[in-house]
Amino acid sequence: MNLLVVEDEPNVVSVISRGLTDEGFTVSIAPDGLIGKQMAIENHFDLIILDIMLPGINGLELCKIIKALKPTTPIIMLTALGTTENVVNGLDNGADDYLIKPFKFAELFARIRMLLRRYHGTVNLDQIISIADLQINLSAKTINRNKTDIVLTATEYRLLEYMAKNKGKILSRIDILENVWDIDFNLGTNVVDVYVNYLRKKIDKNADQKLIHTAVGLGYVLKEK
Repeated sequence: MNLLVVEDEPNVVSVISRGLTDEGFTVSIAPDGLIGKQMAIENHFDLIILDIMLPGINGLELCKIIKALKPTTPIIMLTALGTTENVVNGLDNGADDYLIKPFKFAELFARIRMLLRRYHGTVNLDQIISIADLQINLSAKTINRNKTDIVLTATEYRLLEYMAKNKGKILSRIDILENVWDIDFNLGTNVVDVYVNYLRKKIDKNADQKLIHTAVGLGYVLKEK
């Protein structure tokens, strides 16, 4: 799902962007109200996170403009102004929810899920695993890296899925054989090394950040550098 964050505070942008990307969202950033207006009007977003105190166009005015053109796009307002009057102001201008700074990412994420369910039906974000710019959709069984689709064979996909579900954990060859192939598979084979090499050519080829790593004498691990 595509989310737009219109926020001019770099620290807030960093926390939100990193957290949402880790949860499997595609995040676009607008640093002021004018750019946010252009991006919101010209592109489709499943949800918009909008700060009130913005250069260019303030968040209240921008929220009103977006809702007039795209009434079914949910909007969460962010602000340090926590008075009842400001909350009511934001909601009266079309915001669907209101979060007061400082906030915890877990609270923002809970509100995002609630609004996406309300507007788009059931959203099972647990079906998406993200490692850096690699995304694995467990439901659709699709893979993309840096927004580019990657085609895998059935065995390659099973291997990647198993490694992704255990991201950051070193997996021995025996672990992989038992979970990706069959527990009775001949343990003398080098099939694991062959298929890890296949995956590397598809997942890590031409990527600045390698995700599949060898733990010498132990096995393999899928993780960010």
